Amino acid sequence: MKQSSFTGTLFCVVLVIVFTSCGGSNEKTATTDTTAKTTAPEAPKNTISTTPENLMVVTHKVANFAKWKASYEEHDSMRLANGIHSYVIGRGFQDTNMIMVAVKVDDVAKAKAFAKDASLRKAMQKGGVTGTPSIAFIVTTWQDTASISTDLRSRTSFTVKDWDAWLKAFEEGRQERIDNGITDRVISHDADDNKKVSLVTAVTDTAKAFAYYKSDALKQRRIAGGVTSEPERFLFRIVQRY
Repeated sequence: MKQSSFTGTLFCVVLVIVFTSCGGSNEKTATTDTTAKTTAPEAPKNTISTTPENLMVVTHKVANFAKWKASYEEHDSMRLANGIHSYVIGRGFQDTNMIMVAVKVDDVAKAKAFAKDASLRKAMQKGGVTGTPSIAFIVTTWQDTASISTDLRSRTSFTVKDWDAWLKAFEEGRQERIDNGITDRVISHDADDNKKVSLVTAVTDTAKAFAYYKSDALKQRRIAGGVTSEPERFLFRIVQRY
């Protein structure tokens, strides 16, 4: 009888040791898991560029967009030979046969000579360009390259009394523009005269933006910035980026 009691007691002790060992092992594993390393979040990417960049912007009408586009692509080697690189193509918001082409240029003087070359006129004629193209050479001073949900843009050109005074007043009105469905994308001026300003903005809300264009608030902003001419606005949709 004593032998059976001793055996039972010994068996219980063994079970306690086994379960205690298992519990200790699990606890150690859990501790190891909770101390796993975490990855720090990536810093937000800077999408603002203030490095000056030379562009040539050409606006003209075409008889047929598809035909013109094919001709434009065909003459890419001619542009590259003159230090001109395709950048953006836009089609008019109201008239889709109105085309805006923005290209980056390595040398403004060389690009100006190319703009007057007979070979360019022949290429335009082949592509079905009608009327006289408008050509501007500009220097961008600020760009926001962040992705945005809309492809609708407004390019506005006007003259100012003083570039620095205008820029200060313009920057002060940024939140007002955002509240009215307008987001700044590119700030630039003429390559030879910084009193000739050119802006590209994204239109995120057409109803608000179109009302703002006619508002007294915008008129007051222009007066504060020293704008001396009636702005010329061209609305377009981006259809090609290079």
